Amino acid sequence: MAVKVYGIKNCNTMKKTFQLFEKEGMDYEFVDYKKQAPTADLLQGFLKKISLDELVNRKGTTYKKLSDNEKAATLNVDSAIPILQEKSSMIKRPIIVFKDGNIHAGLNEEAILAKK
Repeated sequence: MAVKVYGIKNCNTMKKTFQLFEKEGMDYEFVDYKKQAPTADLLQGFLKKISLDELVNRKGTTYKKLSDNEKAATLNVDSAIPILQEKSSMIKRPIIVFKDGNIHAGLNEEAILAKK
């Protein structure tokens, strides 16, 4: 099984992620949220390994455009999951699922290469 990388193809962080994987010769399977929307099961699976704070990108434009009530809803797993499904741009990128099942959120070259 190859490493799975989740994100949005045109995102600059994702482009850097792809470059890192290619430079290091790491095989990966890419899942684009814009072509394959994240399911509740997928997001719940992520949340078994990483926290909601790690999963939600609170620095991005999509999050900043939310109402105060929607922002508050992203603090609770049950109410956050439907929002993340609808607004997948709010999911931190990349989400990397390694062969051993561990998950990493965000582009941290050292952490990613340590799992290589």
